Amino acid sequence: MARPAALSDLLARSQSEILDEWLRVQAAAGGRAASLLGEGERRDQSRELLGLMTQALQQGDASGEGQAWTGVRELLSGISRSRATQGFTPTETATFVFSLKQPLFTRLRSALANDANALADATWAATQLLDRLGLFTTEVHQKSRDAIIQRQQQDMLELSTPVVKLWDGVLALPIIGTLDSARTQVVMETLLQRIVDTGAEVAIIDITGVPTVDTLVAQHLIKTVTAARLMGADCIISGIRPQIAQTIVHLGVDLHDITTKATLADAFKIALERTGQAIRRVGSGGANGANGAGGATGAHGLPGSGGRSSARG
Repeated sequence: MARPAALSDLLARSQSEILDEWLRVQAAAGGRAASLLGEGERRDQSRELLGLMTQALQQGDASGEGQAWTGVRELLSGISRSRATQGFTPTETATFVFSLKQPLFTRLRSALANDANALADATWAATQLLDRLGLFTTEVHQKSRDAIIQRQQQDMLELSTPVVKLWDGVLALPIIGTLDSARTQVVMETLLQRIVDTGAEVAIIDITGVPTVDTLVAQHLIKTVTAARLMGADCIISGIRPQIAQTIVHLGVDLHDITTKATLADAFKIALERTGQAIRRVGSGGANGANGAGGATGAHGLPGSGGRSSARG
């Protein structure tokens, strides 16, 4: 118990001096801590850590991992997570702990100058302790960064799968980028929820922005269509380019019971027909323009002059 006693006695006697020197070392190190953390915040965190370390050492434990160190590890966990959110690197976060070595070793040399063996033992115990605590902050920091990245990826997945209401009873889901299993799940959940919210009868899945379609992507599309049908909505897949059509044929993927169209506009026409709606042009000749030269254009594109468009159920 000599090692913990030597460290705890030193911290208890010289905590104020060690704190001041530690803060000077942190300020000299610069980095994000100097620019993002106020002096008061750094002082409070450092003072609290020294106090908790002293309490743990006074219980005769210098491992940094036992029950006595719960408070220290909880404090370091909070600091690490906070600094990970602020953009600190793992090195900058761990330096907060490692920078305590200089003032602590200086005080140990002064206190144990006449006992070389005790100085060596205390220095080694302090080194092991601070190294463990520094590595612990790095682990927590990395886990926090991983959690942030996962949340951002989830947010990006949700933002990259917008379900747009094109018309009454008609939804459109434009997909851009690769369609993997994780994204398919988000796509399916988002589409099904919008079908429930809007009571849509037809959903258009536009894959114009999908660079390639392989067997896995095709299976994901079929699953999405099947799930939508179970919710009472029919699906149309648009954006079938010549290269994608050839790939689907070569892969032997069966899409015979799914309506496919080359463009979103073509799919929209089919969707309107299935919902009993049509878009007609209104001629510029006034209310009777539909019967004149600027005649009406139905859903199948009958000739007529330019003008506004309206929808009829």
